Amino acid sequence: MDRYNHEGYPDPTAYEALSIVERDEKERKPYLPLVYIASPFAGDTERNINRARGYCKLAVSKGYIPLAPHLHYPQFMDDDDNIQRELGLKFALVLLGKCDELWAFGPPTEGMSREIAKARKRNIPIRFFNGKCEEVTEECET
Repeated sequence: MDRYNHEGYPDPTAYEALSIVERDEKERKPYLPLVYIASPFAGDTERNINRARGYCKLAVSKGYIPLAPHLHYPQFMDDDDNIQRELGLKFALVLLGKCDELWAFGPPTEGMSREIAKARKRNIPIRFFNGKCEEVTEECET
């Protein structure tokens, strides 16, 4: 921000006012990173949906905006239909590209493995968590 107006004259009033607005904006609206939540969906879907909701709550509690496509797309797409499932995963991988990080919970499923591979290809940081939401250094095996 410049202390001078467009003609080159000092303009301390405008400078001070704009400085205050800028400071207030920074204090009011901290950056919230977007995190992609990868966790099992198929199988015991009711249990897996509840767990994914919990993982999203964890992300929010840590100051992140969670994105869990496997909670969104099954609302209007059939996960048991291979064509719709593949389309949903394609959509999810596009959204992954918008995220700051990927968080993977539990042992990776086939779909999660594809998400993790895509994140690695795009150099998106990946964090792994066990089923108890404890961060671990690598993918969970069991």
